[in-house]
Amino acid sequence: MLDRLPIGPAPSLLLVLFALSGGWLLLHPIDHATPLGKTPLSVWVFARTHYDAYHDIIPEFEAAHPNVAVDLQLVHARAVTSRLQAAFWADLDVPDLVETEISAVGVFWRGPLDDIGFVDLTDRLHSSGLYDRIVQSRFSPWTTRGHIFGLPHDVHPVMLAYRRDLFEEEGINAADLDTWDKFIQAGRMVTRDHDGDGAADRYMIELSDTNASSFEVLLFQRDGGYFDADGRLIMDNETALQTLLWYVPLVAGPDRIGNSLGDRQILTQQVEAGYLVCFICPDWRTRFFENDIPRVAGKMALMPLPAVKPGGRRTSTWGGTMIGITKKSPNPDLAWALAVHLYYAPKPFDKRFRQTNIIPPIRDAWNQPSLSEPRPYWSNEPIGKLFTALADETPPQYSSPYAPIAKDKLGEVITQCVLYYNEHGHDGFADFARGILKSKADDVRALMRRNPFQ
Repeated sequence: MLDRLPIGPAPSLLLVLFALSGGWLLLHPIDHATPLGKTPLSVWVFARTHYDAYHDIIPEFEAAHPNVAVDLQLVHARAVTSRLQAAFWADLDVPDLVETEISAVGVFWRGPLDDIGFVDLTDRLHSSGLYDRIVQSRFSPWTTRGHIFGLPHDVHPVMLAYRRDLFEEEGINAADLDTWDKFIQAGRMVTRDHDGDGAADRYMIELSDTNASSFEVLLFQRDGGYFDADGRLIMDNETALQTLLWYVPLVAGPDRIGNSLGDRQILTQQVEAGYLVCFICPDWRTRFFENDIPRVAGKMALMPLPAVKPGGRRTSTWGGTMIGITKKSPNPDLAWALAVHLYYAPKPFDKRFRQTNIIPPIRDAWNQPSLSEPRPYWSNEPIGKLFTALADETPPQYSSPYAPIAKDKLGEVITQCVLYYNEHGHDGFADFARGILKSKADDVRALMRRNPFQ
């Protein structure tokens, strides 16, 4: 029948689909349409937990601003990055406020400062007094060339989660493991073949030998990283090399104390079976343990990271989120007020911490009752107080458009170093590690040289 139509089958089919979809939209108006007479403020978030938390407190903001209607939308993290980046480049409409995750934010720092699609918040932060109330290191991921483009959502200090019952079984006191040297010594006692089959069936700590996820946390603890505050690549500096030489024997060779078989269900099995005893654990990961591994409730506990040297830093950082105001927003002052309300309004802190275990970056919130509550899952420890005690020690973590590439390259370094060390041990390892680290870093630098602004 379509073949007999004068405009042909394909255009006719498109016309029918257009008519049907238009009719459907007329019968099903968009739920978040702005009421007449209201100033719209649109917000993109990528995490369901954030969406639920903000949804509960937006009515309070709208009551204080009766002429404003907030449109909160949950958008997949990858879509946030790709859609927003494309919209900035094409000068299309974008939301007033956008949440962005730490591993993806660097893509928005490409090009001259004037071309960045987010509003520079540096002056607002200082004039409002917020800058001095927030953990300073948490501005570093959202800063480029000395300008801050986002409000930090979190701190994400890192501790070690451990099976307290297994420590007791092994005669280990967590308080005694205040340096990595002592931790490794205890780890070699724990990591052994318990059933006599010739293979270790318990490892002291979850560490990856195939990617940089664990390594980078320990690198940050030592004030290393991928980039410095000026955007220069430092992934092959002396700090990185010495950390690599220290790390690889923990996950390779006959004296290894670390292993990782995977995440989610297989991680649950590793924890329950006691295959792994300790875990690098930022605040947000404690909630994953509670939700995914309930059978070890009451057997888990937390301890600060061992220090590199006596008296040194006992924490690191892993992950993060910011909220930024887009330059296309016609109401930046209202957007700023909403961003501050969503992130730092004191009323919801207790409920939010109980739901997520995430430490807020603003120190005013650290005296909330929920942070002092004992948690049965964690052997009745007040985990909020434990994490906040470390929050101001969290190291900076600088972002870059080339961060994803640098992370992949560092993962390749670890994989190749593990293969070498398993075959050759210490013989020639330092020279090999130095060479492969520089080679992979030079690959990143070659890409960076193509961009005159980074």
